[in-house]
Amino acid sequence: MSISSFALQTNFNVKNALASSTLIDLMKVRKETIRDCLADYENEEHRLEKVLRINGVEYINDSKAVNINATYYALESVETSIVWIVGGVDKNNNDYESLLPFVNEKVKAIICLGQNNDKIIDSFANIVDFMIETESMSDAVRIAYKLTNEGESVLLSPACASYDLFENYEDRGKQFKQAVRQL
Repeated sequence: MSISSFALQTNFNVKNALASSTLIDLMKVRKETIRDCLADYENEEHRLEKVLRINGVEYINDSKAVNINATYYALESVETSIVWIVGGVDKNNNDYESLLPFVNEKVKAIICLGQNNDKIIDSFANIVDFMIETESMSDAVRIAYKLTNEGESVLLSPACASYDLFENYEDRGKQFKQAVRQL
């Protein structure tokens, strides 16, 4: 089975699929069954969920990325220039250093969405040309819309918990999708 036939094409999903299929193969599950499962698998809501493409810009809901590691894989998986919506409650005392290579390479603007963005701003202010703070998802999405061009992506991948402005990550993701649909 070629990787191009996997339903989910992100690097971490391909790695997970290869590891899982190897274990399942050892359990003597039919290769046809493995192939069908990998080809039909549906991504879960709020995890690198493609919401809409508007004027050639892809809007991606990764609200479930509540830590640096999840956001690392999100930034790695997007292959276009990114306007990144990030922020919330930094409950794990985030160290953003591991994200610097992706931000330097792919992120053209950062929209901080939260009540305390100091650490995010300190980490990335010298890397991106445009950074703005907001406390509203609809404002964040409208700003992202104005900053993007055809062939780019808007990525909500907060790297933080949602409790400052939202009930939970699901609420944050639903508000993102609603704001995108209202553009």
